[in-house]
Amino acid sequence: MPTSTPLKIECDEANSGIVVPDILAAVNFYTERLGFTLGFTWGDPPTFAGVNLDKVRTFFRKGAPDPNGSFTSYLVGDADSLYAFHRSQGVEIAVEIGDRDYGLRDYSVRDLNGYFLSFGHHIYSVGPRVKIERVDVPVRLEKRLAALLQELAQAKRMSVSSCLEEILLHTNDGVGPHTPAQLRRIQELKIKHGIDYDTHASYLFTEEK
Repeated sequence: MPTSTPLKIECDEANSGIVVPDILAAVNFYTERLGFTLGFTWGDPPTFAGVNLDKVRTFFRKGAPDPNGSFTSYLVGDADSLYAFHRSQGVEIAVEIGDRDYGLRDYSVRDLNGYFLSFGHHIYSVGPRVKIERVDVPVRLEKRLAALLQELAQAKRMSVSSCLEEILLHTNDGVGPHTPAQLRRIQELKIKHGIDYDTHASYLFTEEK
């Protein structure tokens, strides 16, 4: 008899697996052309292997491939950068990158055995519109910080106003709005624009007349 109380199952990790005819060829394709890193190989010659995309692992098992009706989806920090890398490596693009009505900006490729792989990142422009009224406020920013903000907004495909609103909304909730990929980009922009002060430096800013 089914129990009336649902069983609570904890799961901290989920890995995908595909069957391939040549383990080393699959490993080489994923690491050299798709940007994965090698996790392990097992056997001599290998009959099992794992490759990693950040914290996500994909397993290969030796056998006859069957890509029909199978696909793997990866949620990444910056789909645009990965898309550009895959194109530069001559990877077959099965579906071009774009914003989808299910809340992802994604694209799909085919691997060397015909498996369908999707890569995307979250977008938050999907859903009912929120009616607002914008007002002008007397905002003046440190020059280098303003340059970083403009480039960050461009990279996030937002206006400067929308980017500031996003940062303010997240800050008021005690969290940050940026993905790890965006945080790395921010560090690059800080170096580019010579921002050498720390998080609390605004308390010490003295405007030059």
